[in-house]
Amino acid sequence: MGYLAPPSTGIDTMTYLLGIFQTIGVHTLLGLSAYLLLLTGQLSLAQVGFFAIGAYVSGILTVIFSWNIFAALALGSIMAGFFAFLVGFPALRVKGLMLVVATISFSEIVRLFFFNLSWRVNLNGVEVGPDSTQGFREIRYFAANGWEQVHIVGLIWSVVMLVMLALWWLDQVRAGAVLRAVGTDELAAQSSGINLTMVKVVAMTGGGVIAGIGGGLFAHSTTYVDHHTFVILLATFAVSYPIIGGLRSVMGTLFAVIFIQGFIIEGLRFMGDYRNLIFGLLIILVMNLRPQGLLDGNLMLDMKKLLSRLKKGDKADA
Repeated sequence: MGYLAPPSTGIDTMTYLLGIFQTIGVHTLLGLSAYLLLLTGQLSLAQVGFFAIGAYVSGILTVIFSWNIFAALALGSIMAGFFAFLVGFPALRVKGLMLVVATISFSEIVRLFFFNLSWRVNLNGVEVGPDSTQGFREIRYFAANGWEQVHIVGLIWSVVMLVMLALWWLDQVRAGAVLRAVGTDELAAQSSGINLTMVKVVAMTGGGVIAGIGGGLFAHSTTYVDHHTFVILLATFAVSYPIIGGLRSVMGTLFAVIFIQGFIIEGLRFMGDYRNLIFGLLIILVMNLRPQGLLDGNLMLDMKKLLSRLKKGDKADA
Protein backbone atom coordinates (compact mmCIF):
# COMPACT_ATOMS: atom_id res chain seq x y z
CA MET A 1 0.00 0.00 0.00
CA GLY A 2 1.45 3.34 -1.05
CA TYR A 3 2.38 6.23 1.18
CA LEU A 4 2.73 9.94 0.60
CA ALA A 5 6.09 11.65 0.41
CA PRO A 6 7.05 13.88 3.37
CA PRO A 7 5.64 17.41 2.97
CA SER A 8 7.56 20.57 2.16
CA THR A 9 4.86 23.28 2.34
CA GLY A 10 1.90 24.12 4.56
CA ILE A 11 -0.66 22.82 2.07
CA ASP A 12 1.39 19.68 1.45
CA THR A 13 1.62 19.11 5.21
CA MET A 14 -2.15 18.97 5.52
CA THR A 15 -2.41 16.62 2.54
CA TYR A 16 0.31 14.44 4.02
CA LEU A 17 -1.34 14.24 7.44
CA LEU A 18 -4.74 13.49 5.93
CA GLY A 19 -3.08 10.76 3.88
CA ILE A 20 -1.70 9.19 7.07
CA PHE A 21 -5.14 9.35 8.74
CA GLN A 22 -6.57 7.75 5.61
CA THR A 23 -4.07 4.89 5.75
CA ILE A 24 -4.52 4.33 9.47
CA GLY A 25 -8.30 4.24 9.06
CA VAL A 26 -8.24 1.64 6.28
CA HIS A 27 -5.69 -0.51 8.12
CA THR A 28 -7.77 -0.30 11.29
CA LEU A 29 -10.72 -1.84 9.41
CA LEU A 30 -8.40 -4.55 8.11
CA GLY A 31 -7.14 -5.23 11.63
CA LEU A 32 -10.66 -5.28 13.09
CA SER A 33 -11.68 -7.87 10.51
CA ALA A 34 -8.93 -10.16 11.85
CA TYR A 35 -9.72 -9.20 15.46
CA LEU A 36 -13.23 -10.63 15.18
CA LEU A 37 -11.96 -14.02 14.04
CA LEU A 38 -9.06 -14.07 16.50
CA LEU A 39 -11.60 -13.83 19.32
CA THR A 40 -12.56 -17.40 18.40
CA GLY A 41 -8.91 -18.48 18.51
CA GLN A 42 -8.55 -18.80 14.72
CA LEU A 43 -5.59 -17.30 12.84
CA SER A 44 -6.65 -16.51 9.28
CA LEU A 45 -4.69 -14.86 6.46
CA ALA A 46 -7.77 -14.71 4.22
CA GLN A 47 -8.59 -11.12 5.22
CA VAL A 48 -6.52 -9.71 2.36
CA GLY A 49 -8.60 -11.78 -0.07
CA PHE A 50 -11.84 -10.32 1.31
CA PHE A 51 -10.20 -6.88 1.19
CA ALA A 52 -9.45 -7.40 -2.52
CA ILE A 53 -13.00 -8.54 -3.28
CA GLY A 54 -14.43 -5.43 -1.62
CA ALA A 55 -11.98 -3.21 -3.52
CA TYR A 56 -12.66 -4.63 -6.98
CA VAL A 57 -16.43 -5.16 -6.63
CA SER A 58 -17.14 -1.68 -5.30
CA GLY A 59 -14.74 -0.16 -7.86
CA ILE A 60 -16.46 -1.95 -10.75
CA LEU A 61 -19.88 -0.80 -9.50
CA THR A 62 -18.94 2.90 -9.33
CA VAL A 63 -16.82 2.95 -12.48
CA ILE A 64 -18.64 0.68 -14.94
CA PHE A 65 -22.20 0.84 -13.58
CA SER A 66 -22.09 4.38 -12.11
CA TRP A 67 -23.41 3.31 -8.71
CA ASN A 68 -23.51 5.60 -5.70
CA ILE A 69 -20.48 5.09 -3.45
CA PHE A 70 -22.52 3.97 -0.43
CA ALA A 71 -24.45 1.34 -2.39
CA ALA A 72 -21.20 0.13 -4.00
CA LEU A 73 -19.43 -0.15 -0.64
CA ALA A 74 -22.41 -2.01 0.80
CA LEU A 75 -22.57 -4.58 -2.01
CA GLY A 76 -18.78 -4.93 -2.06
CA SER A 77 -18.75 -5.74 1.64
CA ILE A 78 -21.68 -8.15 1.25
CA MET A 79 -19.86 -9.98 -1.55
CA ALA A 80 -16.73 -10.21 0.60
CA GLY A 81 -18.84 -11.53 3.47
CA PHE A 82 -20.49 -14.06 1.17
CA PHE A 83 -17.14 -15.49 0.10
CA ALA A 84 -16.00 -15.46 3.73
CA PHE A 85 -19.10 -17.50 4.56
CA LEU A 86 -18.28 -20.01 1.80
CA VAL A 87 -14.64 -20.24 2.87
CA GLY A 88 -15.61 -20.55 6.53
CA PHE A 89 -17.17 -24.00 6.35
CA PRO A 90 -14.24 -25.93 4.86
CA ALA A 91 -11.43 -23.76 6.24
CA LEU A 92 -12.54 -23.63 9.87
CA ARG A 93 -12.78 -27.40 10.14
CA VAL A 94 -8.98 -27.38 10.32
CA LYS A 95 -6.77 -25.71 12.92
CA GLY A 96 -3.36 -24.19 13.41
CA LEU A 97 -0.91 -24.42 10.53
CA MET A 98 -3.41 -26.09 8.21
CA LEU A 99 -5.83 -23.18 8.66
CA VAL A 100 -3.07 -20.69 7.87
CA VAL A 101 -2.15 -22.62 4.70
CA ALA A 102 -5.81 -22.89 3.64
CA THR A 103 -6.49 -19.17 4.08
CA ILE A 104 -3.25 -18.16 2.36
CA SER A 105 -4.31 -20.34 -0.58
CA PHE A 106 -7.68 -18.59 -0.74
CA SER A 107 -6.05 -15.15 -0.73
CA GLU A 108 -3.68 -16.17 -3.52
CA ILE A 109 -6.58 -17.55 -5.59
CA VAL A 110 -8.38 -14.21 -5.24
CA ARG A 111 -5.23 -12.24 -6.06
CA LEU A 112 -4.52 -14.31 -9.18
CA PHE A 113 -8.17 -14.06 -10.27
CA PHE A 114 -7.95 -10.27 -10.29
CA PHE A 115 -4.50 -10.53 -11.88
CA ASN A 116 -6.19 -12.18 -14.88
CA LEU A 117 -9.44 -10.19 -14.81
CA SER A 118 -9.89 -7.96 -17.87
CA TRP A 119 -13.22 -6.17 -18.08
CA ARG A 120 -12.85 -3.03 -20.17
CA VAL A 121 -15.90 -0.97 -21.07
CA ASN A 122 -16.09 2.08 -23.34
CA LEU A 123 -17.75 4.98 -21.51
CA ASN A 124 -17.95 8.33 -23.28
CA GLY A 125 -15.08 7.35 -25.54
CA VAL A 126 -12.81 6.24 -22.69
CA GLU A 127 -12.06 2.62 -21.79
CA VAL A 128 -12.47 1.92 -18.08
CA GLY A 129 -12.46 -1.13 -15.82
CA PRO A 130 -10.01 -3.78 -14.58
CA ASP A 131 -7.21 -4.37 -17.07
CA SER A 132 -5.56 -7.61 -15.97
CA THR A 133 -1.85 -7.03 -15.28
CA GLN A 134 -2.24 -3.25 -15.70
CA GLY A 135 -4.55 -3.06 -12.71
CA PHE A 136 -7.68 -1.03 -12.15
CA ARG A 137 -6.84 2.65 -12.68
CA GLU A 138 -10.03 4.67 -13.13
CA ILE A 139 -11.64 4.54 -9.67
CA ARG A 140 -12.25 8.29 -9.45
CA TYR A 141 -15.68 8.53 -7.84
CA PHE A 142 -14.59 11.00 -5.16
CA ALA A 143 -12.85 13.41 -7.53
CA ALA A 144 -15.65 13.18 -10.11
CA ASN A 145 -18.24 14.06 -7.46
CA GLY A 146 -16.34 16.92 -5.84
CA TRP A 147 -15.20 15.18 -2.65
CA GLU A 148 -12.25 16.83 -0.92
CA GLN A 149 -9.63 14.75 0.88
CA VAL A 150 -10.98 15.85 4.26
CA HIS A 151 -14.40 14.47 3.29
CA ILE A 152 -12.85 11.13 2.30
CA VAL A 153 -11.00 10.91 5.62
CA GLY A 154 -14.24 11.81 7.40
CA LEU A 155 -16.07 8.97 5.63
CA ILE A 156 -13.34 6.44 6.42
CA TRP A 157 -13.21 7.34 10.10
CA SER A 158 -17.00 7.43 10.39
CA VAL A 159 -17.01 3.81 9.19
CA VAL A 160 -14.13 2.94 11.55
CA MET A 161 -15.98 4.41 14.53
CA LEU A 162 -19.21 2.60 13.62
CA VAL A 163 -17.39 -0.73 13.29
CA MET A 164 -15.49 -0.22 16.56
CA LEU A 165 -18.73 0.72 18.33
CA ALA A 166 -20.46 -2.38 16.94
CA LEU A 167 -17.60 -4.66 18.06
CA TRP A 168 -17.50 -2.97 21.48
CA TRP A 169 -21.24 -3.54 21.87
CA LEU A 170 -20.82 -7.15 20.74
CA ASP A 171 -18.31 -7.63 23.55
CA GLN A 172 -20.88 -6.43 26.10
CA VAL A 173 -23.59 -8.95 25.19
CA ARG A 174 -23.81 -12.73 25.22
CA ALA A 175 -22.53 -13.06 21.63
CA GLY A 176 -19.17 -11.62 22.63
CA ALA A 177 -18.93 -14.00 25.58
CA VAL A 178 -19.63 -16.90 23.23
CA LEU A 179 -16.86 -15.82 20.84
CA ARG A 180 -14.37 -15.51 23.68
CA ALA A 181 -15.48 -18.83 25.17
CA VAL A 182 -14.73 -20.58 21.88
CA GLY A 183 -11.34 -18.87 21.69
CA THR A 184 -10.46 -19.73 25.28
CA ASP A 185 -11.45 -23.40 25.40
CA GLU A 186 -13.24 -25.08 22.51
CA LEU A 187 -13.93 -28.28 24.43
CA ALA A 188 -15.54 -26.44 27.34
CA ALA A 189 -17.54 -24.26 24.95
CA GLN A 190 -18.80 -27.29 23.05
CA SER A 191 -19.71 -29.03 26.31
CA SER A 192 -21.89 -26.04 27.23
CA GLY A 193 -23.88 -26.45 24.01
CA ILE A 194 -22.12 -23.95 21.75
CA ASN A 195 -22.02 -24.86 18.05
CA LEU A 196 -18.33 -24.30 17.28
CA THR A 197 -18.68 -24.39 13.49
CA MET A 198 -21.53 -21.89 13.45
CA VAL A 199 -19.71 -19.45 15.75
CA LYS A 200 -16.52 -19.62 13.70
CA VAL A 201 -18.34 -19.22 10.38
CA VAL A 202 -20.28 -16.22 11.70
CA ALA A 203 -17.02 -14.66 12.90
CA MET A 204 -15.38 -15.35 9.52
CA THR A 205 -18.35 -13.83 7.69
CA GLY A 206 -18.38 -10.73 9.89
CA GLY A 207 -14.64 -10.32 9.40
CA GLY A 208 -15.13 -10.64 5.65
CA VAL A 209 -17.74 -7.86 5.65
CA ILE A 210 -15.45 -5.52 7.59
CA ALA A 211 -12.46 -6.30 5.33
CA GLY A 212 -14.65 -5.84 2.25
CA ILE A 213 -15.79 -2.36 3.20
CA GLY A 214 -12.18 -1.49 4.07
CA GLY A 215 -11.08 -2.65 0.63
CA GLY A 216 -13.78 -0.56 -1.05
CA LEU A 217 -12.72 2.55 0.84
CA PHE A 218 -9.07 1.87 0.02
CA ALA A 219 -9.74 1.45 -3.71
CA HIS A 220 -11.73 4.68 -3.95
CA SER A 221 -9.34 6.73 -1.83
CA THR A 222 -6.23 5.64 -3.76
CA THR A 223 -8.02 5.49 -7.18
CA TYR A 224 -5.86 2.52 -8.26
CA VAL A 225 -5.44 -1.12 -7.26
CA ASP A 226 -3.70 -4.12 -8.80
CA HIS A 227 -2.66 -7.63 -7.80
CA HIS A 228 0.53 -6.32 -6.16
CA THR A 229 -1.63 -4.54 -3.56
CA PHE A 230 -3.07 -7.71 -2.04
CA VAL A 231 0.08 -9.61 -1.07
CA ILE A 232 0.86 -11.74 1.98
CA LEU A 233 2.59 -8.79 3.71
CA LEU A 234 -0.77 -7.01 3.88
CA ALA A 235 -2.37 -10.16 5.34
CA THR A 236 0.45 -10.26 7.92
CA PHE A 237 -0.29 -6.66 8.88
CA ALA A 238 -3.98 -7.54 9.30
CA VAL A 239 -3.42 -10.31 11.86
CA SER A 240 -0.52 -8.51 13.56
CA TYR A 241 -2.58 -5.49 14.63
CA PRO A 242 -4.93 -7.33 17.03
CA ILE A 243 -2.14 -9.66 18.19
CA ILE A 244 0.18 -6.75 19.06
CA GLY A 245 -2.58 -4.52 20.41
CA GLY A 246 -4.28 -7.31 22.34
CA LEU A 247 -7.71 -8.89 22.18
CA ARG A 248 -8.92 -7.36 25.44
CA SER A 249 -10.62 -4.52 23.54
CA VAL A 250 -10.97 -3.06 20.05
CA MET A 251 -8.83 -0.13 21.22
CA GLY A 252 -5.81 -2.44 21.17
CA THR A 253 -6.11 -2.90 17.41
CA LEU A 254 -6.43 0.86 16.84
CA PHE A 255 -3.42 1.50 19.10
CA ALA A 256 -1.33 -1.06 17.20
CA VAL A 257 -2.26 0.40 13.80
CA ILE A 258 -1.36 3.93 14.93
CA PHE A 259 1.97 2.73 16.31
CA ILE A 260 2.92 0.56 13.30
CA GLN A 261 1.61 2.73 10.46
CA GLY A 262 2.10 6.11 12.10
CA PHE A 263 5.44 5.55 13.83
CA ILE A 264 7.26 2.60 12.22
CA ILE A 265 6.11 2.96 8.60
CA GLU A 266 5.83 6.75 8.35
CA GLY A 267 7.98 7.99 11.21
CA LEU A 268 10.95 5.82 10.24
CA ARG A 269 10.77 6.38 6.47
CA PHE A 270 14.48 7.26 6.43
CA MET A 271 15.26 3.62 7.32
CA GLY A 272 13.76 2.26 4.09
CA ASP A 273 13.22 -1.50 4.04
CA TYR A 274 14.73 -1.85 7.50
CA ARG A 275 11.29 -0.86 8.78
CA ASN A 276 10.11 -4.37 7.94
CA LEU A 277 12.82 -5.76 10.21
CA ILE A 278 11.65 -3.50 13.03
CA PHE A 279 8.08 -4.65 12.43
CA GLY A 280 9.19 -8.29 12.67
CA LEU A 281 11.20 -7.64 15.82
CA LEU A 282 8.20 -5.89 17.36
CA ILE A 283 6.05 -8.98 16.82
CA ILE A 284 8.71 -11.23 18.38
CA LEU A 285 9.14 -8.94 21.40
CA VAL A 286 5.42 -8.62 22.03
CA MET A 287 4.83 -12.38 21.76
CA ASN A 288 7.63 -13.04 24.24
CA LEU A 289 7.23 -10.15 26.69
CA ARG A 290 3.50 -9.39 26.43
CA PRO A 291 1.81 -12.44 24.88
CA GLN A 292 -1.64 -10.97 25.63
CA GLY A 293 -0.81 -7.82 23.64
CA LEU A 294 0.28 -4.32 24.59
CA LEU A 295 -3.18 -3.44 25.93
CA ASP A 296 -3.69 -6.65 27.91
CA GLY A 297 -6.13 -7.28 30.75
CA ASN A 298 -3.74 -6.11 33.50
CA LEU A 299 -3.04 -2.81 31.77
CA MET A 300 -6.74 -2.19 31.14
CA LEU A 301 -7.46 -2.92 34.81
CA ASP A 302 -4.70 -0.54 35.93
CA MET A 303 -6.10 2.18 33.67
CA LYS A 304 -9.59 1.72 35.15
CA LYS A 305 -8.16 1.97 38.68
CA LEU A 306 -6.25 5.12 37.75
CA LEU A 307 -9.37 6.74 36.28
CA SER A 308 -11.33 5.76 39.37
CA ARG A 309 -8.71 7.39 41.64
CA LEU A 310 -8.70 10.55 39.52
CA LYS A 311 -12.48 10.79 39.76
CA LYS A 312 -12.37 10.33 43.54
CA GLY A 313 -9.67 13.01 43.73
CA ASP A 314 -11.83 15.44 41.74
CA LYS A 315 -14.81 14.80 44.03
CA ALA A 316 -12.64 15.34 47.11
CA ASP A 317 -11.35 18.67 45.73
CA ALA A 318 -14.92 19.75 45.02
